[in-house]
Amino acid sequence: MTTSALGLIAGLLLGIAAAVGGFSAFLLALVLGVVGYLLGGQFDGEINLSSLLGGRRRD
Repeated sequence: MTTSALGLIAGLLLGIAAAVGGFSAFLLALVLGVVGYLLGGQFDGEINLSSLLGGRRRD
């Protein structure tokens, strides 16, 4: 299991634990799952967040 998949699972579980029921809870779990996936992908080297966030480029 990759770190990004583990981050996705952890984010989803934290979102479910933090919010109870309703559409807003679903959206919170979805957002935390995406954040967990992105952070896990960054640590694995699968995703480069600096390119996604438009970081400063050095010449």
